[in-house]
Amino acid sequence: MVMSLSEPEFQAWNVSESQFSEDGPRIEQLKFLLNYAILAPSSHNTQPWLFKIVDDNIIELYADRTRGLPLVDPVDRALTISCGAALSHLLIAIRHFGYDYKLELFPDSSNRDLISRITVDDDRKKPFSGENALFEAITKRRTNRLKFEDRELEESLISKLRSILVNNKEGEAEGKEEERAKTVWFHIARELDEKNSLADLIAEGDRLQLSDKRFRRELASWIHPNRSHSKDGMPGYAFGYNDIMSHMGPFVLRTFDIGKGQAAKDRQLAAGSPTLAILGTRSDEPMNWLKTGMALSRMLLTAQSENVWSSFLNQPIEVPELRPKVQELVKQENGFPQIMLRMGYGKEVKPTPRRPIEDVLRQR
Repeated sequence: MVMSLSEPEFQAWNVSESQFSEDGPRIEQLKFLLNYAILAPSSHNTQPWLFKIVDDNIIELYADRTRGLPLVDPVDRALTISCGAALSHLLIAIRHFGYDYKLELFPDSSNRDLISRITVDDDRKKPFSGENALFEAITKRRTNRLKFEDRELEESLISKLRSILVNNKEGEAEGKEEERAKTVWFHIARELDEKNSLADLIAEGDRLQLSDKRFRRELASWIHPNRSHSKDGMPGYAFGYNDIMSHMGPFVLRTFDIGKGQAAKDRQLAAGSPTLAILGTRSDEPMNWLKTGMALSRMLLTAQSENVWSSFLNQPIEVPELRPKVQELVKQENGFPQIMLRMGYGKEVKPTPRRPIEDVLRQR
């Protein structure tokens, strides 16, 4: 299916490496790399990131907390995960265009908004080809909330997803591979009973969240009509709404408790998904959230490179009283669930809008 991406709010998805200026000013080259970072996923498509280019060889990533979600994400956990995904996208692009770099995570203890500092080498080398599939998947990745085919993921792909946590050394201190693997863990619900129990928690999360008028108002504020030219948030089509429903949806959401119906829908979606997976960490601090986002980025791109789609079912992780129950079901791991994913084969979907580089670039 061919998607039209001619509208201004979708132009970011048309970026091509052929547009990279080989002989252009250094600052413009670094600025171009940000085109790939802004295509990362974020909660409610808030795009809570800002970038700053310093001295023509440093890119800084900042959390834009003005785009936070006070009700669903009061401590900015999801916001930090989103920034981690954008950071990973950026690092993949930097390597693809032949640069080495030095990465620092949370480099300034006095500035919690400064998420990372990347010092890019002056000299370009031969482009790194080992991540070509990931780089090419950046412009193809979408959050796909539609029903997936009744077809299991290939075991070879699942092995690749697991290996990401062992082989990815970004931001890690030197150490044994098994120690790096413990930073972020990845669990797949394979048993039917476990999948059904997780689906029950997802449904309960829907009921609890949507019974809260404040939550409904916050969510509705990020849902836009299909024909809106907003450069952030979630257009109605992302939920399968036609043009009429995309106008009515936010009003209905703000006005009525639709938790029971949404719970039934999401429970069926979760239980029927070929793969239901959880990303978690041993601790529950900003550094853990950031590394979750970095791992998430690589997993989504690895899956997309094999035409596997993903979407999020984070309701039981977002509701404080349900999060420990998720952990109880993940018997093989200890710590804190951070992200719940459904993955599978399905139809292509249109991407969500993106803010242009000019809107996310801090002044020097």
